Amino acid sequence: MTVLLLEDEYPAAERLQRLLLQAAPEARVLAVLDSVSSAVYWLSTNPAPDLILSDIQLADGLSLEIFDQLIVRSPVIFTTAYDAYAIRAFKANSVDYLLKPVKLAELQAALAKLREWRAVPEAASTPPAAESAERLERLLDALPRPDRQYKTRFLVRSGEQLLPVAANQVAWFQSRHETTTLATADNRRFVVDYTLEQLENLLDPAQFFRLNRQFIAQLPAVQRLHPHFNGKLLLDLHPAPSEEVLVSREKAAAVKSWLEG
Repeated sequence: MTVLLLEDEYPAAERLQRLLLQAAPEARVLAVLDSVSSAVYWLSTNPAPDLILSDIQLADGLSLEIFDQLIVRSPVIFTTAYDAYAIRAFKANSVDYLLKPVKLAELQAALAKLREWRAVPEAASTPPAAESAERLERLLDALPRPDRQYKTRFLVRSGEQLLPVAANQVAWFQSRHETTTLATADNRRFVVDYTLEQLENLLDPAQFFRLNRQFIAQLPAVQRLHPHFNGKLLLDLHPAPSEEVLVSREKAAAVKSWLEG
């Protein structure tokens, strides 16, 4: 089974490849791509893979845009947190829709569903309807609503204690080595049990922004912006993280718009 992997976060891509080899040892990953543009080019110049394993949010946009630009014959397993793109995902050759962090058993079940579908000759031209009524209902329940309440505090561990940290005290979140760290405005650091994808759905987008694969920052934490090579932005955050915070050229305009309000 040949697989095209679309994922813009390196740790997540590495983890998915490990899970895939456990779930289907015969699988061969043809390429790991992090953007819509690279996926469109690859799919336009290579034979269709047996499966596309794709995050919805890529470096330069939504992977769903690929299916607006190309006729893609390959079935797709989408991976991401519950979000407003869930229903669109099911219309794009979807075999299944897995919530991050993806669990081995769920990936195995999705691959089993794909094998069952392929075993029926007349089904080969039409991917299976992945959602049952119950699953679709859960997805609909998870879609944003006008009266949505965003997360206002986090319970973090400090030694043997659990401490509440208000969301407005958070400066930024960083994902590194599959661990998410919360940094407060007064430079305290705590590990939290959320991925950045989950946090994107829990935090108020007027106050928090996903800067890149590793960082989500709150408005007051962004101190300065510096033009960087090839249209990127270099951001100064307070408190300062241990590494540079770069914003891609594709996201630069959105970050400026968010900061301007």
